[in-house]
Amino acid sequence: MTDIVVEAVQVSVEATGANGQTRRVLDEVSFSLARHGVLGVIGESGAGKSTLGLAVLGHLRSGLRAAGGKLLLGGDDMLTVSEPRARELRGKRIAYVAQSASSAFAPSATLLDQVIETAVVRRSMTKRDATARAIELFELLGLPDPQRFGRRYPHQVSGGQLQRAMTAMALCTSPEVVVFDEPTTALDAATRDQVLATIAHALRATGTAAIYISHDLPVVARLADQLLVLRDGRTVEYGATREIVAAPRDAYTRRLLAVSLAQREAQAAAPAGAPALAVQGVFASYRNGARVLNDVSFDIQAGRTLAVTGRSGSGKSSLARVVTGLLRPQQGSVFVDGQLMPARFEDRSREQLRAVQLIHQLPDIALNPAQTIREAIGRPLTFYFGLRGEARERRVMALAEQVELSADLLDRYPHQLSGGQKQRVCIARAFAAQPKVLVCDEPTSALDPLVAQSVLRLFVSLQQASGIAMLFITHDVENVRAMADAVLSIDEGRAQYVDVAQADAVPSDSPHAAVVVQ
Repeated sequence: MTDIVVEAVQVSVEATGANGQTRRVLDEVSFSLARHGVLGVIGESGAGKSTLGLAVLGHLRSGLRAAGGKLLLGGDDMLTVSEPRARELRGKRIAYVAQSASSAFAPSATLLDQVIETAVVRRSMTKRDATARAIELFELLGLPDPQRFGRRYPHQVSGGQLQRAMTAMALCTSPEVVVFDEPTTALDAATRDQVLATIAHALRATGTAAIYISHDLPVVARLADQLLVLRDGRTVEYGATREIVAAPRDAYTRRLLAVSLAQREAQAAAPAGAPALAVQGVFASYRNGARVLNDVSFDIQAGRTLAVTGRSGSGKSSLARVVTGLLRPQQGSVFVDGQLMPARFEDRSREQLRAVQLIHQLPDIALNPAQTIREAIGRPLTFYFGLRGEARERRVMALAEQVELSADLLDRYPHQLSGGQKQRVCIARAFAAQPKVLVCDEPTSALDPLVAQSVLRLFVSLQQASGIAMLFITHDVENVRAMADAVLSIDEGRAQYVDVAQADAVPSDSPHAAVVVQ
């Protein structure tokens, strides 16, 4: 039996535009993946990484078609395989871990039922054995209270926990190959390292091969024995990981290695004054009674940025929900420019809604799939400012240009864009409202380093021009150093407020030190 489990031979995929013209999304890409091997697929947003990963599962997004080559999974060519055969292979011989965990889980079923569903339906395991396997994976993936974790529903866990649950769902059936499509971009550094170690251990223990897609080359280099570097659908470099990392042949690969979010212009000092955003004594819980925020207070001056850091599940996103009115606190208040904000967004006036805008961590659940990109960016221009017609179109075009979004993407739908492109749409939509406070919940976690660098630069330039205050939630210490005037580190709902210049003074044994100081 051959040791090659997946082989790509000059794989080409084309997209057909609205004008009938075609372009290559993948252009004669070749690789081979051995049993026990891990192939890292690297490249910036729009390089074709996810298209390649989905093609291995026998799936191409709407508007795409195979244009040549072979993509072999055992004896099946996944470019030409029938849909019934592809469905038979998925979950049995090959599994997928997506970038956005929220789109992988139904809100009305428990996590355990969904994690074991494929194994039970395909009759590869009994429900009892599948449940035991799921609990084992919950423990390996560092999820809280593994015996009971599966009883929760998707909305009751953090984004990082949900991502790890999806990893458990993929590994539950012990497939031959797993395609990991940016599975750790939404995780804080400590949780990411734990998940990466668990993935590596699981792959070694089961002999499972993997295709690991990411824009983070150092992360992939820790797992992969081979690297495939893509740009605009073409192979830039392909070979042993150690050789490429030690001596990249192409300038583009060298740029991916060299890019650093820490290399940024210093932010201009903003004038002192009344806080643009003030949060006072906030306590918050969800319906299950677990307290997620415990007496959190802070303020942000206009033109300043407060970074919020902490491990997955610490309460960072819950804080964003309180500020935006999506989660009603049990106690405490939120003020914008000295005005008390109603606790629920339904009770806020149009002007109050405009004043606080959210850039969500997961663009897949933030964008309406039935709206074009032009409609998504243009809606707040009409809703808040009454812009229509030519005036609205000019502003939409200007916003798209600011976030480096090509004008030819404006008439597409979210599913036709890459993850990075979708997040830039969300950023443009938030900026369209001209808010006083911008709540950024991991806004660059889905972007490759090169695109993320330009987006962070855009945040700075817009802040300097408009004087908005930013609440910037991140697990990336380089983002903290690049963006923050001060740091609010959260651990189990409790906050420690630290000035950036004094971050090194946080005691090394502090639970906050791991996320504030690197």
